[in-house]
Amino acid sequence: MPQHKSGHVTLTDVAQACGFSVSTVSIVLNKAPLSKNVAEKTRQLVCATAQRLGYHPDAFARSLRRRYSQTIGVLAYDLSDPYCFPVVRGIQEGLQSAKYLPMLMDAQARRDLFDRYLQMLLERRAEGVIVVANWVFEEANLLNDVRKNNVPVVIVSRDLTDHGVSSILVDNEEGGVMALRYLYDLGHRKIAVIRGPEEMFDSAPRWAGVQRAAGEAGIRLDPCLIMQLPSLVDPMSGFKGGLSCARQMVGTGHAFTAVLAFDDLTALGVVRGLNEAGLRVPEDCSVMGFDDVLPAAVATPGITTICQPLGEMGALAAEWMVKAIESRDQKKEQKPLLHYALLKLVARMSTARPGGKRKTR
Repeated sequence: MPQHKSGHVTLTDVAQACGFSVSTVSIVLNKAPLSKNVAEKTRQLVCATAQRLGYHPDAFARSLRRRYSQTIGVLAYDLSDPYCFPVVRGIQEGLQSAKYLPMLMDAQARRDLFDRYLQMLLERRAEGVIVVANWVFEEANLLNDVRKNNVPVVIVSRDLTDHGVSSILVDNEEGGVMALRYLYDLGHRKIAVIRGPEEMFDSAPRWAGVQRAAGEAGIRLDPCLIMQLPSLVDPMSGFKGGLSCARQMVGTGHAFTAVLAFDDLTALGVVRGLNEAGLRVPEDCSVMGFDDVLPAAVATPGITTICQPLGEMGALAAEWMVKAIESRDQKKEQKPLLHYALLKLVARMSTARPGGKRKTR
């Protein structure tokens, strides 16, 4: 058998091996309407030969003929972040039955890579683009360029419906309210808070929710015990930031019985910092996170958190994308969609009543 540059078995190889024309082999293997006119014995021989040689259809060549790539770009802000993984898995599971190939790209928390990858997806004629990103960066203009090319866009963790982009996220303000109210119901009144980085879309609304719940409960948040995480560098930034903030809190000498962290990795850093200071969690101080990523569930102690249904959000993004592509192909008007996924409190061992007493139900 001749060796082709690509190394792949071709229709020509199959035709030569079974002694039929390339057109006959193509009709049979592509199950074209004319294949019913081909003798059953011939069809069986062609299929058996293709299987023996390890032939697979050339999807790239087929997409060139049909002018459809059958690929959907999936651009994540940082795949090493535990937040992204369940979202991406949900997207992949949602696309499995739709015969679209997800083209996964990792922006590594770098704006320049984010921009470059979006441009590459356009150049490679992706059918649609799903973005997993919660930056406050003004990526909307570039996403609009994608949409101008009649490529549907869905974003997870941001609301860009004002820019015509379908968006899936949670009500972060309500999440902040839920978190502080839970600590209040446990009996905590001296609560330290770690706010998220300024460039994160989630930061401001979560902080607004915390403030609203504190005001409704009549709690005064000590300014000396309100910290803010530095800019995001990598997934370890949250953990390191939580560790640093815990050290600062202890260093103030101000009393606190609970820490409400921006997210789960920050909460894990807080636990480490409190342990270094000789404080036990939750006996001496409760710690609460947000997101419900895997490390929060497997840590000791397990982190009480506000759960985002990340896998469900990814699956919904895939469902919306498939429908958007179908609407585009049918020349139907596409209006941006907005969905707020339901938040859920997950209570674990990192929180207790002041003095370390667990809440009983």
